[in-house]
Amino acid sequence: MKKHSLAIAAVVLIAAIAAIVITQNCMDADFTFAGTAWSLFPALVAIILALITKEAYSSLFIGIFLGAFMVSECSILTTVDTVTTDGITAAISDTAGVLFFLVMLGIIVALINKSGASRAFGEWAQKHIKTKAGALLATFALGVLIFIDDYFNCLTVGSVMSPVTDSKKISRVKLAYIIDATAAPVCMIAPVSSWAAAVSGCVDSEKYSSFELFVKAIPFNFYSIFTFVFIITIVILGIDYGKMSGYEIKAEKDGDLSMLAVALNDEREEMNVKENGPANPAKGKIYDIIIPVLLLIGTCIWGLIRNGFQKIEEGGLREAFSETDATVGLPWGGIFALVVIIIYLVARRVVSFEDAMKCIPKGFMAMVPAITILVLASSLKGMTSTLDAKAFVEEIMANASELEWALPAIVFVLACVIAFATGTSWGTFGILIPIVCAVFSEDSSLFFVGISACLAGAVCGDHCSPISDTTIMSSAGAHCDHIAHVETQLPYAISVAGISFVTYLLAGLLDKAGLVVLSIPIGVLLTIGFLFVMKSLTKKK
Repeated sequence: MKKHSLAIAAVVLIAAIAAIVITQNCMDADFTFAGTAWSLFPALVAIILALITKEAYSSLFIGIFLGAFMVSECSILTTVDTVTTDGITAAISDTAGVLFFLVMLGIIVALINKSGASRAFGEWAQKHIKTKAGALLATFALGVLIFIDDYFNCLTVGSVMSPVTDSKKISRVKLAYIIDATAAPVCMIAPVSSWAAAVSGCVDSEKYSSFELFVKAIPFNFYSIFTFVFIITIVILGIDYGKMSGYEIKAEKDGDLSMLAVALNDEREEMNVKENGPANPAKGKIYDIIIPVLLLIGTCIWGLIRNGFQKIEEGGLREAFSETDATVGLPWGGIFALVVIIIYLVARRVVSFEDAMKCIPKGFMAMVPAITILVLASSLKGMTSTLDAKAFVEEIMANASELEWALPAIVFVLACVIAFATGTSWGTFGILIPIVCAVFSEDSSLFFVGISACLAGAVCGDHCSPISDTTIMSSAGAHCDHIAHVETQLPYAISVAGISFVTYLLAGLLDKAGLVVLSIPIGVLLTIGFLFVMKSLTKKK
């Protein structure tokens, strides 16, 4: 950390502690931070620090410390106990399945790279994908196809498509944006996904089944839909703005793709092999990457379905998916796929058994930064939950219940703020969906729009937040600096969020004329029109 960043972090920490202590001492004896606006304070401090200092680890830890300090009512010793027991230890326990799955993916990626299959795929792609736009659209298409789970999407798309985007001089932060902008949004509008299952578990409706409600809400999930329109349009028009344009210019002119040091070391080793020839020529073919990826997809889907059926006494595939636990099903599929992939590659003699075993620590090491940030982010979410942010949100919604036509837009903004501050979209719609179901009448035509606004806002805030697990996975999958990824995608995400907010306001107004469905094409046209305006502005610049 640079000296000025260290000074900023120190000043913010001291000021935050002072504010908490003063508030605690000035209030009544029975005052508690839980259920008030203070419940979001630790997460907001962590986010602001991360954006200012460009350093995620210390920013997240400061947020955890402040949350524990508030929970323990300013007792230092109790704060340390809370950080270790209720924070870090609980986070590792809660995310153990996800962490294990990340390690499995890291090992599989290392195996595929060792076999030479990634290079074979890259060479094939260079011959068949001729343009930068083609590489970006292919990345987008693969992201849409892997709709089963966002973690799996982020890491698989990054490892498979990075050789292709690198060959077209596309920066790794642009790759991370495409990954992040397809992962959560596609999972949120796919009826068969871990996200659909999570949403179904939060719904309590007397008139609709959880699955039926989710499907009916899909057309009004403006942020997800407009994000896809946004990606396709910027690729076709060939425009970038904000900090992203700087990274793209640097990649095009200087060949600097802005990769992490770990990735750069791998690239230097690969360049040395290309220039001097490998000591042991790689035998991997393009199908040696296709078969493992398809196997991983198949076993993960199988793991999710199997876990769902274990939890239900009767029912079909839909019921199984609504009850599945991705933190159990995905690791189950990951380890099954890993064992079979090792056997397959060793039997094919493209990787020796000794080299396959060496890929285990190598794959683990590649995931250490992502695992560390994910544990810290989960710890911070736990502190926010302990401080009962849900009660604070319920109070805000109760005060806004009279503005029914504007409620979808209000719900969208509120979901954005909560997801951004907490870094969890699942936690956000877990808090808001029951409240939205209570605020909107199930007979109202705005009922599904309100549910969609909640889901769209959760995805948007998650997409923007530097402490979001999906954002972390996207930068890990693209092997780029995490804060650089956040800074470059933020202008794009905010642009789509602004258009979505306007469209939710229009949906509320059009509902009075029974024309709420017209808000969808209007929003699409607004997205495309906005990008044409941006293209003209960037040309002038």
